[in-house]
Amino acid sequence: MTEQHMTPPTEAQRTPATPDLWASVEDLWTWLDAHRRHGGETGLVLRMLKLTEEVGEVAQAVIGATGQNPRKGVTHTWEDVQGELCDVVITALVALRTLTPDAREVFKTHLQGVRERSLGPPA
Repeated sequence: MTEQHMTPPTEAQRTPATPDLWASVEDLWTWLDAHRRHGGETGLVLRMLKLTEEVGEVAQAVIGATGQNPRKGVTHTWEDVQGELCDVVITALVALRTLTPDAREVFKTHLQGVRERSLGPPA
């Protein structure tokens, strides 16, 4: 038997690639669109309302993380809140994609406007 020398894996090989944000939004939108129960304006409204549901889950997690409900006590962690906030962002981006195939450009333009209103023009 011969001894084989193996090169240790690089950081890129050890760490799974982070999925591309907009490709993931497109994939999720495609999947949801293929499995929707309601089309037209009803489907559109329901997709927008999903965002309210997710925001409610953030509120529930914050109340649970702070133990605000004395009957339940501490039921969540701040990591749970982080996850719920991520769900809000993902849901909002998928909802935006539902409204327009140009979601990436719409978001980029809007973010630039919000940034400039808040921070002033880029230096």
